Amino acid sequence: MEKVKVGEIFTLIGEDDQEQDIEVLATLTLEGNDYAAVAFADDVREQSQEDMDIFFLKVDSEGDLTGIDDDNEFAKVSTAFSENMG
Repeated sequence: MEKVKVGEIFTLIGEDDQEQDIEVLATLTLEGNDYAAVAFADDVREQSQEDMDIFFLKVDSEGDLTGIDDDNEFAKVSTAFSENMG
């Protein structure tokens, strides 16, 4: 499995075909799955951590970032990152 590293930048393509760079702020393994906390790369450079929007994504077996669709899983990941990044 590919490991996602803190500081890596990925390009996401939104629903409107706009490209947006995101930067990995932290990684975490929870219940056997890997997750990444990310923010828009421009925000990371320009804003303090309190001001930027942070998103949590799941890292699949290929090392790709995917959304977390399950509300319970998202809540667990959000809580774990809050405790570790706090």
